[in-house]
Amino acid sequence: MINPTAIFKLKAAWERFSSNHPKFVPFLNAVASKGVVEGSVIEISVTSPEGETIATNVKITQSDLELFEEMKALSK
Repeated sequence: MINPTAIFKLKAAWERFSSNHPKFVPFLNAVASKGVVEGSVIEISVTSPEGETIATNVKITQSDLELFEEMKALSK
């Protein structure tokens, strides 16, 4: 069972994150509006303050899409 207190804490943390990074939510909304389909590639990189970059990517599968749908259902 999901702990309601944990959900409220997570919601507050997400709101703080969104406030600190105002371009990120519109980016996610733009991606969602165009749709992520099987075969799409998501890339991410992290650059340290020293300039070191680590990057990876994932090619989206049908099971990934099912996971995304389950996560969306939980957020409602």
